[in-house]
Parts: sequence; structure tokens; C-alpha cells
Amino acid sequence: MFRLIKIIFNAFLLVLAVIGFNAIGGQKYVESAKVCIVKFIQEHAVESAKKIGDFSKLNEEFQIDNAVNLAGYKAVLAEHKASGQKMLIVDSGKKPLLTQNDIKSSEVDKKLKELANNFKYQAITLQDIKITGRGSMNVYGKEVPYAKFEAHVTKLPFSDVAGIVASVQTSDGSEKLAISLSEKDKYSQLITNEFYKGVHEGRKE
Repeated sequence: MFRLIKIIFNAFLLVLAVIGFNAIGGQKYVESAKVCIVKFIQEHAVESAKKIGDFSKLNEEFQIDNAVNLAGYKAVLAEHKASGQKMLIVDSGKKPLLTQNDIKSSEVDKKLKELANNFKYQAITLQDIKITGRGSMNVYGKEVPYAKFEAHVTKLPFSDVAGIVASVQTSDGSEKLAISLSEKDKYSQLITNEFYKGVHEGRKE
């Protein structure tokens, strides 16, 4: 009986503490702290992204979400804020994951499947990849070929995506893989073009 009374009393104190915290504007402090944390993370991501390229001229409708290590490769993840379309740049160094010749070849779907298998233990995985078109776009100030694809994806709120993949070699001799994807019926090549034309080579230290 005494134990039950103690539990009820502690719960009552907790409720009073929460009420008091909110009464003195505690909720505002929590929201303010959350905003500061998100801002800090984004600023850190932008700073880390400079190792892969210059993103300072991007239109404000885009934001750098994260700069990560993806299976041993440096990568930058960005988002188009209004649509949620994602853009990913992977720096594969002097050993390209995909070359421009791979992307122009008739077996690019097989190359993409092999690439997807290499990253299958990452945050998301692509399956049932199908090439649906080809074109060219501006990446790092260079006109490069791209392959458009559709695929089934896991670990996302939606299961079918559409997007493109392109490859570009920058002046330091490293190969960058440029990817853009969105929910299958919402993918926009215009958004992709707008993002990548705003990405440039970083200044040499």
C-alpha cells in the first residue's frame, strides 16, 4: 500500500513539474533548443560538404541535409525543400563507381544493380532497377550523360522511385557520382538540373 502511495505521489510531482516548466515558458526553451540543434547540424553538413564541392551558389530552395561517409566514400545529401526530392553526390576518388562510358553503355542497368548490391546494407536499398531514358545535364560545370531509372526502394515511406545517375571527373582526377531521386510519380528533371548546375568545384587549399 505504501509503495502504491509513493508511486502516485511521484507521478503527481512529475505532473506539477511539467505544468510549472510550461508555465515559465519551458516549452519555448525546448523549441528554441531544437531549432539551434537543427541549425548546428545543417551548418556542420555545409562545412563538411566543401570537401566535395562548392555549394554556395545553390538556389535557396535547396538545402544540404548531411555530409556522410557512405561505405567508405565521402558523400553529400541534399534536398529540394518544397518537393522533398533528394540529390546525392558520392566522391569515389580515383576508382570510379560508374564511368561516363558505363552510363552510356547498353548494360548500365547491370552496372547499377552491382552498385546497389555494394550499398545494400546502407540506409536504403534499391531493387528491380530499370532504365527508362537517357539525356545530358550540367554537373560541376561540365555537360555529362545521365541514365534515367525506376526502381523499388526499401526503408522509405514510399516503395517506388524514379531518378537519374550521372558521372563526372573533376579537375583533381576524382570521379563524382551524381544521383537524384524522388517518389516515382513526382520526380522532376527540372529540379535535378537546377540543383546540379549550382554545384561547382571547390577552391583548392
